[in-house]
Amino acid sequence: MSDRFELYLTCPKGLEGLLADEARQLGLSEVREHTSAIRGDADMETAYRLCLWSRLANRVLLVLKRFSMKNADDLYDGVHGFDWTDHLAADGTLAVEFSGHGSGIDNTHFGALKVKDAIVDKLRNREGLRPSVDKLDPDVRVHLRLDRGEAILSLDLSGHSLHQRGYRLQQGAAPLKENLAAAVLIRAGWPRIAAEGGALADPMCGVGTFLVEAAMIAADIAPNLKRERWGFSAWLGHVPALWRKLHDEAQARAQAGLAKPPLWIRGYEADPRLIQPGRNNVERAGLGDWVKIYQGEVASFEPRPDQNQKGLVISNPPYGERLGDEASLLYLYQNLGERLRQACMGWEAAVFTGAPELGKRMGIRSHKQYAFWNGALPCKLLLFKVQPDQFVTGERRAAQPQDGEAPRQAPLASEPARLSEGAQMFANRLQKNFKQLGKWARREQVDCYRVYDADMPEYALAVDLYHDWVHVQEYAAPRSVDPDKAQARLLDALAAIPQALGIDQQRVVLKRRERQSGTRQYERQATEGRFQEVSEGGVKLLVNLTDYLDTGLFLDHRPMRMRIQREAAGKRFLNLFCYTATASVHAAKGGARSTTSVDLSKTYLDWARRNLSLNGFSERNRLEQGDVMAWLQNATDSYDLIFIDPPTFSNSKRMEGVFDVQRDHVELLDLAMARLAPGGVLYFSNNFRKFQLDEHLATRYAVEEISAQTLDPDFVRNNRIHRAWQLRLR
Repeated sequence: MSDRFELYLTCPKGLEGLLADEARQLGLSEVREHTSAIRGDADMETAYRLCLWSRLANRVLLVLKRFSMKNADDLYDGVHGFDWTDHLAADGTLAVEFSGHGSGIDNTHFGALKVKDAIVDKLRNREGLRPSVDKLDPDVRVHLRLDRGEAILSLDLSGHSLHQRGYRLQQGAAPLKENLAAAVLIRAGWPRIAAEGGALADPMCGVGTFLVEAAMIAADIAPNLKRERWGFSAWLGHVPALWRKLHDEAQARAQAGLAKPPLWIRGYEADPRLIQPGRNNVERAGLGDWVKIYQGEVASFEPRPDQNQKGLVISNPPYGERLGDEASLLYLYQNLGERLRQACMGWEAAVFTGAPELGKRMGIRSHKQYAFWNGALPCKLLLFKVQPDQFVTGERRAAQPQDGEAPRQAPLASEPARLSEGAQMFANRLQKNFKQLGKWARREQVDCYRVYDADMPEYALAVDLYHDWVHVQEYAAPRSVDPDKAQARLLDALAAIPQALGIDQQRVVLKRRERQSGTRQYERQATEGRFQEVSEGGVKLLVNLTDYLDTGLFLDHRPMRMRIQREAAGKRFLNLFCYTATASVHAAKGGARSTTSVDLSKTYLDWARRNLSLNGFSERNRLEQGDVMAWLQNATDSYDLIFIDPPTFSNSKRMEGVFDVQRDHVELLDLAMARLAPGGVLYFSNNFRKFQLDEHLATRYAVEEISAQTLDPDFVRNNRIHRAWQLRLR
């Protein structure tokens, strides 16, 4: 074999430049960058050194041969024509990985099979002995990459991907790969800071990947020092003496590094379930004296008590995957920025984020940004200098000196994030509405109501107050609106809400309400199972702000529920499409002789049962599961008071056919009116904007539209939120 080789190093997308710099420092020459890879020339010692010391590469591939190919036969011939006897014994094992397509090969499995057959046929000896396939732990792992008609045949020296250092056996829900974490640290300037004796803190450390990678850099520990099995371990070209020399040198450097006084490296994690896995990872890496992990929220993390020493705050905030996460993420970034301004003056900070628009909400200007990829997700690394001249919110102001005193600088006080002009305008409207509606709500004994409903076209939101929680719904923006502007306005509004309403940031939940099909608005979107108790008109009701698009309580129907409460005394009440049976609770509160509530959903009937039980109304209140149309066709009882609020459309698998309120409302009302007792009243409403009540109904029943009477002050602006009618027998 030659003394010089072509090496091909793969890496995550976006790390090519960093990897090229690192590889040059480790001895690779003639370095060229490719997408997710670099290549260059090296001797065997450099190849080993790259395997041992590269913090950024995924794999180190030794190129065996390049050849052009036009079809599968060319592929077989090119691989078969190579002398494999220097690399693999006839009774050895191999695995083949194939990437790329073209030249008549569109299936990677077929391409890998052709490569394997060529190698096996080449090494088959006279006794018929031939290599076998072992995908898990082969003697050699062969790669063939097809690139625009050229086949690049390589040997994998690394074995398992180099990002798998071996210390992270336990990980969180969205782990950052070790080599990507190392790249972020390098871009953030940690090697320089560590060399100066600086400190490092991660306020959202998860299972400690940043912390361990940072400590290995600071202690001069080769990232793959503890790896026992390599791609070259059973390769016939392996030079054990050379490898032992390099490994012993790395071992000595690690021992020397760990003998130094450890740097101050600390992590904080809010989720108690991740604390022990994180600590276990630190211990497996042998860095227990260097790295400490504590439980704590972002707002509680402390930099090094020694105020003279500075360092780096590094963080990879969660990306947000659940319904309602966007609001909490905004406040998380705001809190991180506030904590940096309060406690980390003079430090540097690095935030690795999949939502760079949230990074702008931290109140500190980033002086540099770098593009990265976390798998298929585009991300950015935002770098900050925590200095007053970089602050967007909060200022250091000179305190007025007393007579005879020298001027002094006041400490930076904790203060709410300064709002943008648009956010302040939104906050002003919200405060005005809150002040006006609050007086009405207290007088009417209502603690859940709508504070804002797209009053300003630029802020297309509904903001509902549920006691001490806020439920925000974003309406789908028209296609003519720039998505970036719409997102910026949403973030402005979310920033303003806690300040304007005096609500804890952790009690703001955001929903994106888009046009729904079928019953999706009733489907569970999350599984927190967190219910809050609210009150209106003397009854208590349970709402769930996080798990569904709707909360279990339609606020706009409050006047209808209150009307039912006033009219229910001594009456038999029927609630069709009852949802969580809030109207039934009001009827029971008003003294109804009995209530019957019908819905198809077991989930909502269980919720209804809890609402009734919460108010002590478990007796004489029936809950019936079934398709309302079918139930009415089989019903025989009479009722004095009936309420119907059907969905616009329903195609549940548990019902026959499809319900369409415009098409089916006449049949629905006829069936229901057949169950209405003489002198009784039926209330019918729906929120389909284009709904038209069939005019022929007025020939059979006394029909009166009462929509205007069913709007409380919090919905007066949106008088098309629903329409309602009163029907009586003639």
